[in-house]
Amino acid sequence: MVMQRSDIIARLAAAAPGRRGNPLAPPPATLPAAEPSVEEEGPLPSSDARVAKSAGQRGDHDLNPGMHPERARTQAAVLVPLIDRPNGITVLLTKRAEHLNDHAGQVSFPGGRIDPGDRDAAAAALREAQEEVALDPAKVDLVARLDTYVTRTGFEVTPWVGLVTPPVAFRLDPLEVAEVFEVPLAFFLDPVSRKTESRVWQGRQRFFYVYPWPNYYIWGATAGMLSNLAEVLRG
Repeated sequence: MVMQRSDIIARLAAAAPGRRGNPLAPPPATLPAAEPSVEEEGPLPSSDARVAKSAGQRGDHDLNPGMHPERARTQAAVLVPLIDRPNGITVLLTKRAEHLNDHAGQVSFPGGRIDPGDRDAAAAALREAQEEVALDPAKVDLVARLDTYVTRTGFEVTPWVGLVTPPVAFRLDPLEVAEVFEVPLAFFLDPVSRKTESRVWQGRQRFFYVYPWPNYYIWGATAGMLSNLAEVLRG
């Protein structure tokens, strides 16, 4: 499925968080039935508070009932950069540095904690992208936010989709990012690309989404947010 910039803007603008696209696909028969999730959102910066009330909330618990964070939630934001390349739109992803405390070595979007000085989650996402990969905020056209994503490690993440206009040159912060790479958006829009896998974690089988890409293993929260994006854009 190939999409143009105008198609992406129209489909994202037409939907609101929590009412985007189709619900998450039902888990395979081997998974336990999902429980209703309870919204326990902590305080958000003022300009995000109104939209957060109606926003959908996803998380690791979607495929793993009862797997909610055991520690206080930390507000965070990520930028989902869609680069408008001549041969098609791509998704910019990073591989986190191996020495980080949370999600070390995993594929992610540029982003991090919302700082007290950030105006809102969107501002935090742009700041983090600039700090991590030197993405100039002036090159980013923020289109819409996706559903809030809650991770097992206690982060409550607000994803903002931004269309990026080339040319762009990336410079990585080695303290945060080990690599940066791009994947065609069409790959994530193909339902066949998304897999469901599992691992035993703390004596319990944990299920999660995976988008296998050559030399990279895209899973967990990042795969969950990509799944949200794909559902919206497929309509």
